[in-house]
Formats: sequence, structure tokens, C-alpha cells
Amino acid sequence: MFRWEFFLEIIKKPDNIPIILLIIALIVYTWIALYKAFDNDKRLAEGRPVWEAEPHNQEKVHTWPHLLNIEFIAAIILMAGLTLWSVFLNAPLEEPANPGVTPNPSKAPWYFLGLQEMLVYFDPWIAGVLMPTIIIIGLMAIPYIDTNPKGNGYYCWKDRKFAISVFMFGWFLWMILIVQGTILRGPGWNFFWPGEYWDVHKVVPLVNVNLYELLNIDPKTFWLIREMPALILLGLYFLLIPYIVSKIYRKFYEDLGFARYTVTMILLLLLMSLPIKMILRWTLNLKYILVTPWFNI
Repeated sequence: MFRWEFFLEIIKKPDNIPIILLIIALIVYTWIALYKAFDNDKRLAEGRPVWEAEPHNQEKVHTWPHLLNIEFIAAIILMAGLTLWSVFLNAPLEEPANPGVTPNPSKAPWYFLGLQEMLVYFDPWIAGVLMPTIIIIGLMAIPYIDTNPKGNGYYCWKDRKFAISVFMFGWFLWMILIVQGTILRGPGWNFFWPGEYWDVHKVVPLVNVNLYELLNIDPKTFWLIREMPALILLGLYFLLIPYIVSKIYRKFYEDLGFARYTVTMILLLLLMSLPIKMILRWTLNLKYILVTPWFNI
């Protein structure tokens, strides 16, 4: 049964309203950033200085009292807003923890829902340990990989298309995981469409299969032989694609050099592995591509 009342009931929950505000803020500030970027591109094409370099934006003032006055007023407005928030919305507190009763669905805080959603598609150690570590290392490596001086200190798009596109793709992908885990995951961590009733008795048949099962390979076969198609597929993904890209975009490869190009492509392919795995799960019910005695991918 699909009714919009069910959807409104979910998004009006006190702990879900911040997610709605997050979506609105994401759209608004992305539009502002891109608007300024395209405006600066137009200015540079016309030979004018960027907006940030305008004389009125180059004026400098002392931290005290100018900046601290603004921060003090902002803090007062924030406290007033939180006070009104607490008056009209009850805190999403529940009864004391009861080991005999598990909440259904049992969800992590919103900032961890992306990781919890990734557990649907990857092994726990990959989704909960390896992927977050790679994200942190990748963010730390950005200043050493991207040494392009253009765009530093001002908004732009034309000179930083690749960097901005990759970052925005990863950022929006993470927001999608959070929204999906918040609004579209119900009892049993089952997927519910917007407006679908969250039936605690919903049963979804487990029809997920591994790659070797799709290929009709005997599961009793020695794992290294059984997983040879998966190893070949992963080898082509991580070796052939970077090679082809380096030949097509030769200047991109030469600008980065072998080491930085290799790190960039590995991080980019790891980023793309998440939506690819999600699509394979949705379309082919594929659980794992590679199954070994120690870990699964």
C-alpha cells in the first residue's frame, strides 16, 4: 500500500528533519558555489578579475572587534534557533536500553548511516574499516596529487573540472547513502519506496548469488580455480582501465606523472566500485564478485 501520509510520517520524525535540512542546504550551497564558479569563468574570459579579487573583497579588518562581533551575533541566533527547535520538536530519545528488545530498524546516527548502508553491498571489514580508511587517506593525498595552482582562493569551474567533478560525485554519493539509509530503509533494513508502509512483517526472499554461481561454476571447485573469472575481471578493472585512460588522455597522464596518476586512478576506481556494486546488486542480485577463504569482495 502506497500513501504519501506514510512518507510524511517518516520525514517528520524529529531525528529525520535534520536530514531534510541537509538536503536543502546541499542543493542551495552547491548552486551558490557553481554560480560563483561560472561567474568567475566568465570574468576571466572577459579579462576581468575574479569576484574574490575585487577591491571591496580585498579589504582587511582586525579580528577584534569585527569578526568576533559577527561570530557573537551568529552564536546568539544559533542558540535562539536551537531553543525554538527544542520547543516545537521533541528530542528523539527512547526508553532505557533493553537487551531483550532490539529496535527494528536499528539505525546508526545519521553521519554513520552511509557506512551502515555500505554493509548491504560489502563485507563488514571492507565497508566498516577498509573503505573509510581509503576515504581518509584519499582526502589526505589530494594536496599532493592535485598540484594545479589554478582555482586557489577563488571559485572556478573551467580550470578544475576534473577535481570538482570527482569530489562532487563522491560527496553526492555519500549523501545518497545517508538519505537512503534514513528514509528508504525500514524494518529488517528492507528497502521501502517513498509512501510504502513500513511493514515489520515484510519478508524479502534472499536470492543473492555470487559471480561463480552466475557463471554456473561448481562451488566445490578449488577456490583459486573457481574464482579465476573474478580475478581476471578485477585485474582488467584495475589494470586495463588505467592503461586505456592514459592512452586516451595522454596530457592528463603526462601532467600527473606515473606515480600520481597511478594513485589517482586507484582512488577513482575504488570510488566507482561502490555505485557499480550497488547497480550489480539491484540488477543481477550479485552478492560478491570474489569469494575467498579470508575475505569477499
